[in-house]
Formats: sequence, structure tokens, C-alpha cells
Amino acid sequence: MKTTALACLCLTMLMPSLDASIGNASLPVLAHALGASFAQVQWVVLAYLLAITSLIVGAGRLGDLLGRGRLLAAGVALFTLASLLCGLAPTLATLVAARALQGLGAAAMLALTVALVGETMPRDRTGAAMGLLGTMSAIGTTLGPSLGGVLTTALGWRAIFLVNVPIGLANLWMARRHLPMARPAAAERPRFDVAGTALLALGLSAYAFATTVGRGHAAALLALAAAAGLAFVVVETRAAAPLVRLSLFRDPALVTGLAATAVVATVIATTLVVGPFYLAGALALPAAPVGLVLSCGPLVSALTGAPAGRLVDRIGALRMTLAGLAAMATGALLLALLPASLGLAGWLGGIVVLTVGYASFQAANNTALMHGADGAQRGVVSGLLSLARNLGLITGVAVMGTVFAGGSAGDVTAATPSAIEHGMHRTFAVDATLLVVALTIALAVARRTPAARRLPV
Repeated sequence: MKTTALACLCLTMLMPSLDASIGNASLPVLAHALGASFAQVQWVVLAYLLAITSLIVGAGRLGDLLGRGRLLAAGVALFTLASLLCGLAPTLATLVAARALQGLGAAAMLALTVALVGETMPRDRTGAAMGLLGTMSAIGTTLGPSLGGVLTTALGWRAIFLVNVPIGLANLWMARRHLPMARPAAAERPRFDVAGTALLALGLSAYAFATTVGRGHAAALLALAAAAGLAFVVVETRAAAPLVRLSLFRDPALVTGLAATAVVATVIATTLVVGPFYLAGALALPAAPVGLVLSCGPLVSALTGAPAGRLVDRIGALRMTLAGLAAMATGALLLALLPASLGLAGWLGGIVVLTVGYASFQAANNTALMHGADGAQRGVVSGLLSLARNLGLITGVAVMGTVFAGGSAGDVTAATPSAIEHGMHRTFAVDATLLVVALTIALAVARRTPAARRLPV
């Protein structure tokens, strides 16, 4: 029972992770087939990611109210149906709408997969399960572009969406059979906070737009995001059944875990921004080797996730969280210093250390936050964890991209190899500083946390 439930959760984590990147390699084909510009066809990716980012916390809360297994199964069903609609879409507008619907299903899947680990796995195996979920997420991210390219070449662009249909149906069958489907008692099901959910979705959407495609209107969008955020706080303080109990943020361990997640995701986003320009611009590698080198990080993460999770169960979440942050800070420092003298070997060495630390941190931090969450709020906490990761990735691409461009004398595409190296040095130095700050705060919070509330160390 435990093994089959974990297999179902792994498949549930793999599907939305795969679809976050499977369409990237097919964008030129999509643009040609649908008669769209590159800016227009980008919405095939953005609609999916924006839907997840905006709705993931609400999906987690709805799972707490209606039953996490039930809502996860509904998310899988919606994801599968939307994949079919994507594969049959006659126009770009229809495809973008179906991708947004697919993102809604993915939000439920991502928010509740981590939350359900606590309900399906023994406590002493939670770390191993979290590590395995991290491995599946990394595999999906790594496999997406290459699988999308193969399917598009062999069967056409519609195949990258239709492939989800048989997988989704199998996943839905497994979820209905092996995950808990009981509804919470009526007395435990307060009304869903529609106003809070709408305001949070508005604020997150405005922020995501400001940092991705809304650069010309960034100030107005950021102002809208701030206004929606303030209104959300006001509504939550007055709501009888708030989407997010603001008292959750009085727990320093939770706040630190979420903030560290955002910082770690920001650093990972840096590798996505800097890597292609450094490898192609400074090292003059052709496109195929660049893709191969960039896949090394996700591959290391996939190989490290499960062993890191088992170590969490053996030595404790706190130690592994701190060790992961320390390894990431070391890796970022190596990336700031080594490539200038060692070239590709320096890049790969830094990436390996950084990614091993990332996999260790993910397994440990997720375990700690899920063990520390109130049973009635586990879906919300899982949603907040996924939200912190997504916001870190979005912010990292925007902010660290700006730092990198500034360090490379402005125009990265026309920069000299030495300018690109200088920009990379500056960017990863900032990353290392952020990680050292996160590690220092995590240590301070751990020392102040009463021993009775700590996980085994």
C-alpha cells in the first residue's frame, strides 16, 4: 500500500514538472504551425506557469477542506483533460486557454503531492519519500526539452500534449485506488475563502507579469501587486475561515523555511540565466554541447535526491538543511571563482557541489515543514512551499538576470568573453552572499527553537 501510494505521488510530481519544460523546444514549430510570432507563442509556456503560481496556495487550502486525495485526483483528471484539449487545439488562443486550464490541474497536483506524503508514508520514511519526489521533479525538468523535441520531430507538436492522456489516466486510476479519498468531517470544513484567494491570485499574477513580459508596465504592475497584497492581509485578518491563517507566520521555523526555499530557487534560477551565455559566449561551445552541459545540474539533482532523503531520515532534517545550504554557498562561491581559471571544469565542479546541496536542502526542508505543519493546514503549507519556490525562480530570472547584465557591461549578447566572466563572477558572488545569510538565519532560528519542537538531529 505504501509503495504503490508513493509510486502514484511520484508520477503526480513528474507530470506537471515535465510539462513545465516540454514545450520549450517546440516553440518555433508551434509559431510556424499556428501562424504566431515568438512573443505570442511564449504564452504557451507563460499561461501554464502563471496559472500554477497564482492558484497553488488556493489549491492547497481547498485540499485541506475537501480531502487532499480527492482534490489531487481531481487535479490529475483536469490536467489530463486539458492535455487532450491542448493536443486538439485549432488556434493559438485555444491552446493558451487549455494550457491555463492544465496549469490549474497542475497547481492541485503540486500543492497536494508533498502534503500527502505525511498521510501515506511512515514518519521515519518521510525524508526518503521527499527525496524521491525531488528526484522525479528533476527528471521531469531534465527530460522535458529533449522529449518534447523527439515527439515534435517524430509525431508533430500535438504529441507533446497528447502523450499526457494515457499517463494521466493511469495516474488517475492509481490515485483513486491507493490514496486516501475520505472527506473531512462536515464540522471540519469551513467555507472556502473566495475573496482571499482572488486577491492573492491577483497580486501574484501582477508580480509575475511585472517580472516576465510586462517590463514596459512593470511599475504599475508592481503597484497593483502591492495593493492586492495589502488588501489580502486585511481580508485575511477579518475572515472567519481565512485562506492562510496569518498566525502561521509567527512560527520562525516556517518563515525561515519558506524564505530559504525562495533564496535557494533564486540561486538555481541564476544557473539557468547565466549558464547558456557563459558556455556559449565565454567558452564558445556549440549549441549541442551547451545543452548537454546544462543538463548536468538536473541530472546530479535526480541522482542525489533519493540518497539525500534517506540521510534526512537517518541524521535528521535540521542537520541536512544546514548542510545543504552550506554546500550551496560553497558551490556558488566556486562558480564565482573557478571558471575564470579552469573554464568548463570549474563550471562543472561548482554546479555539482551546488546541485548536491540543493537536493539535500530540498529533501530536508520539505520534510521539516511538513512534519511541523498542523494537520488541518498541511495543504496550505505545501502550497506556500511551492509558491515560495516559484516566486524564487521568477525573481531569480529577473533580478539575477539584471545583475548578470550589469556585470557584463549591459548587452550580454554582444559582450566579450572577459565581460561575461566578470558578470558571472559578480552574480554568483551575490548568490553566495544570499546563501550565507540564509544559513546564518537558519542557524539562529534553530538555536532559539525549543528542543521539544525540533525534528531529530
